[in-house]
Amino acid sequence: MRVSDWSKSVIKQDQIDKFLVNGKSFIDDEKIFKNISDNQNPDKQFIRDIIQKSLDIKTLSPDEVAALMHVKDPELWDEINDAALKIKQKVYDNRIVFFAPLYCSNLCVNNCLYCGFRNENNKEVRRILTMDEIRRETEAVLDQGHKRLIMVYGEHPKSDVDYMADTIRAVYDVTRKAPVTGRDVAIRRVNVNAAPMDTEKLRKLKEAGIGTYQVFQETYHQETYNKVHPINTVKGNYLWRLYALHRAFDAGVDDVAIGALFGVYDWRYEVMGLVYHALDLERQFGVGPHTVSFPRLTPALESHLSTDSKYMVGDDDFKKLVAVLRLAMPYPGMIVTCRETPEMKREVIKLGCTQTDASTKIGIGAYQEAETLADLEKAQFTIGDNRSLDTIIREMAGMGMISSFCTAGYRCGRTGDTIMGMLKHCVEGKYCKLNAVLTYREYLDDYASPETKALGEKVLAQEMGQIEGNSFFQKNNKIMNQFKLDYDRICCGDRDIYI
Repeated sequence: MRVSDWSKSVIKQDQIDKFLVNGKSFIDDEKIFKNISDNQNPDKQFIRDIIQKSLDIKTLSPDEVAALMHVKDPELWDEINDAALKIKQKVYDNRIVFFAPLYCSNLCVNNCLYCGFRNENNKEVRRILTMDEIRRETEAVLDQGHKRLIMVYGEHPKSDVDYMADTIRAVYDVTRKAPVTGRDVAIRRVNVNAAPMDTEKLRKLKEAGIGTYQVFQETYHQETYNKVHPINTVKGNYLWRLYALHRAFDAGVDDVAIGALFGVYDWRYEVMGLVYHALDLERQFGVGPHTVSFPRLTPALESHLSTDSKYMVGDDDFKKLVAVLRLAMPYPGMIVTCRETPEMKREVIKLGCTQTDASTKIGIGAYQEAETLADLEKAQFTIGDNRSLDTIIREMAGMGMISSFCTAGYRCGRTGDTIMGMLKHCVEGKYCKLNAVLTYREYLDDYASPETKALGEKVLAQEMGQIEGNSFFQKNNKIMNQFKLDYDRICCGDRDIYI
């Protein structure tokens, strides 16, 4: 099939229409602009009431979110920031989850004006990895110590759902010897960042063992969306992308992830778009997003928009939007990516982020091949943090935070509406804490440098003390006894044990 014919076959209008309400989407410009304009001068007590509501792990209304974004009082911002971290600790405890992206293909039929992979960029060298190359990339990532991957694909018939399913299976087939102990290790969770698909294709991904399905709307502002995604491309269909995650739930995918590319349009509008997206998923399926991402525009090859957008988000506003999102949606994970510098990542991790990538390479085949400066300049975007996993884990330990490679919830059935309920009632974080300790023990023994291990042991002792003193665990002897048994087994060399 020719690329042009394939592109015409992608979109299924009936799989958009079934989720519309009276023919309209959940994104309403008039309503969003009214939310923003009506809440420009919020009362101090109103803001403090909003903060308390979020601390009670309740989703905020759009008007409440808009009011937070308009706070000017530095004292109130201190309270918002403090609450953001408390919410994260209450729901997810004191941990940061790590993952690595694996870029499989930069073939793309789209022409997004901010992206180095866009179709009209003739300076981009096009490549799609073979299954053997996928396995070698996986081996290289495993050698760093990762247990989670997010697979990334351009939208193209050569990297369609059958290719994706094959790459997922290829990743799961790889085993490796840990460098320090020689224990067998493998990737335990494969998430996917890919183009919107119809429900039939999404079922294929589900069968292949997909974890979370991640689709970013990029911008929720439709007029801007149409400008930066040419209408004659697949991605030019705003509603097809907007309802990608609705179709995923419809197809039986357990976890979905939303995000916006900040800097394409006004950041306040994008925050509201994310909030309305989460609310509509909850309304239609009873389940919100598993994670929320908020990447910022960074320079991309042959993209003027990526450097010249009038909506670029400065560091102060970026920290505000992260804190607001944490309060707006207390239950999802929040991902800060390698687009940010080490300094900024440290700042926003203190505002409630729960996940980040490390040892990141975004070139096609870049984990197994040495990257040159020219390769970095031809990537999809510019990264701000390419430090090794060990370096960042050591940094987190210095901040008193435990690094986690836990994938237990997904394999124990704590997904979808089950995990949402546990998160909202602050129960899932208890299991997360135990499994974080188990996976951290694995990492320190299998991979850590001597400096990282020394700091990590202190964090482990801190975490173990908190577990021993926690009333939840004191009342649940069965869980505690299992945890102690599992911890001893890992110390003796067993691997991939979880609660």
